[in-house]
Amino acid sequence: MRLALADALLRRVAGPDPDEARARIHLAPGPRWFDPDSPIGRVHADASMFVGGVRALLLQSLHPRVMTAVAEHSAYRMDPWGRLRNTAEFIAATTFGTTEASERAVAIVKAVHKRVYGTMPDGAGYTASDPHLLSWVHLGETESFLLAHQRFGRHPLDDAGCDEYVAQTAVVARALGVEDPPVTVAGLRAQLAGFRGELASTDAARGVATFLLHTPPVPWVARPGYALVASGALALLPVWARRELGVRAPAAFDPLRRVGGTAITATIRWTLDSKAPGAARENGAARENGAEPAPGRHGIPDGPRRPLRTLGGT
Repeated sequence: MRLALADALLRRVAGPDPDEARARIHLAPGPRWFDPDSPIGRVHADASMFVGGVRALLLQSLHPRVMTAVAEHSAYRMDPWGRLRNTAEFIAATTFGTTEASERAVAIVKAVHKRVYGTMPDGAGYTASDPHLLSWVHLGETESFLLAHQRFGRHPLDDAGCDEYVAQTAVVARALGVEDPPVTVAGLRAQLAGFRGELASTDAARGVATFLLHTPPVPWVARPGYALVASGALALLPVWARRELGVRAPAAFDPLRRVGGTAITATIRWTLDSKAPGAARENGAARENGAEPAPGRHGIPDGPRRPLRTLGGT
């Protein structure tokens, strides 16, 4: 049953043949942008990405020009799982794939961005290839993934690891066209604060919140689990952002939301660990020999759970 659940989840995220996708991205020989055991590999391989992804979408929707581009050009409502798979494959390719695969993934996204342009209600133009808008999307993703990992991840990073994670995501951001992406947590925080005056509540943004939080594209049997994912995401979302999105989520209940986020992330991780390369064989052999099972996907020893204090205020 555990393997069946893992296969069902992976098919939603990685497509109809998850094993083929893993072989194509993770196992292909050749140089890579990043070591899979480095901070970006640790963050992007963890189940906390599910929580971070929902949080990122909620936050990113608060930029009117970004949200207009999404509303007018994205099929996220008609094909949400397709959009999720595209995003997941891009992150997987640029994080774990060969240099050739990473460059190909970036080229595909940049080609799509060139076709996304239009006019705002006030007459101002927008384009998805605008470095400024690309920067906002990058900042929202980077903060959200890192916050989720620090709160719900298997092996939270230390302060140096957090800075390295931000610097590594900057490599991908520059390839996509972001100008001067942050390379430290302090820089990430400063650039996010610089966007605060551009953010606003819009009908489209509130529609995204309703879609993600109240009418998610998941089967009814999976709704309780998804509700915990969304709850964990809300616990990481600033109170001002919740107000702008029209979400009634008092901060007083955030401790309970974090408990739910911890529980569902641990459950997803337990499910997906059954598909980790050699997990069943290595852990079974360890138990037979009276040893402890392998400590996680990359064998990284557990460290202390440290809050991401430098991103305070969220």
